[in-house]
Amino acid sequence: MTNDDGIDAKGIYKLAEALSKEHEIIVVAPRNQRSACSHSITIEDVINIREESLENLNVKAYSLSGTPADCVRLGLNKICDGKIDMVISGINRGLNAGTDVIYSGTVSAAIEAEICKIPSIAVSQEISQDMENYDRACEYVLKVLDIAKEKYMKDDVVLNLNIPINDIKGFKVAKIGKTTYTNKYEKVPNEEFEESYRITGTMDKRRDVDDDVYYLRQGYVTLTPLHYDLTNFKILKDVGDVFKV
Repeated sequence: MTNDDGIDAKGIYKLAEALSKEHEIIVVAPRNQRSACSHSITIEDVINIREESLENLNVKAYSLSGTPADCVRLGLNKICDGKIDMVISGINRGLNAGTDVIYSGTVSAAIEAEICKIPSIAVSQEISQDMENYDRACEYVLKVLDIAKEKYMKDDVVLNLNIPINDIKGFKVAKIGKTTYTNKYEKVPNEEFEESYRITGTMDKRRDVDDDVYYLRQGYVTLTPLHYDLTNFKILKDVGDVFKV
C-alpha cells in the first residue's frame, strides 16, 4: 500500500485497517504530503527509509523521503520480501478523475506498479471541509478487490476507483473525462523573492455525459482502466502518412 498524502494520512490508515483484517499488507508511503507530484522520481537526492508504527495496527509500515513512485520502486525492490500480489494506492483525499489523473501522485504510484508488472488499484474519495470519512471507500475497495482476485488480476492495467461524497446511485465503468480549471493567482508577501503567488482554482462546467467526471457528479462510483501508454492510436497512421521523412 502507498499514497501521495503521506504516511500519516487518514485515508491510508483506514484502508490499511480494513485490508489487514483479511490480507497481509505492507505500507510504504511518503513521509510528507506529496499530492500532485505526478510520476516524479528521485534521481539525485538520497532517499531515506524509516520504519513506522501505525497506531493499533499490526502491519509493517515504512515512510520514505521520496515520491509515491519512489515508494513503489523501493517497496517492490528493497523493502518487501517475497511475492507481492497487488499494489493499492490511496485512499486519496479527494477525487482523481478526468485529466487530473495526470497530476496525481496516487494514480502515478499505481501506474509505477503496472510498469513493474504488478496488478494495481488507485483509490480516491471525494471529501467535504467538515467530514473526512473513508468507510464507504473501504467497502468499495474490498468489493473491487474480491472481483479482481477472481476474474481480473491484470498486471498491465490500473483500476482507477473514485467514490463520490453524495448518496451513491450505483457503479459505472467509465472512460476518463476531461477536467479544466479557472485558476486564480493570489499574490502573497515574501521578502525573499520579488513575487510569490498562491494558486487556487475552480473546475469549469462541462457538457460531456458519458465519462468518469460526469458519472461522479451524478452520484456514481466510477472505475476506469488506465495504462501508461499515451500513444494516440486513433491518429497514429495519419501522422505516419504525413511525416514521411
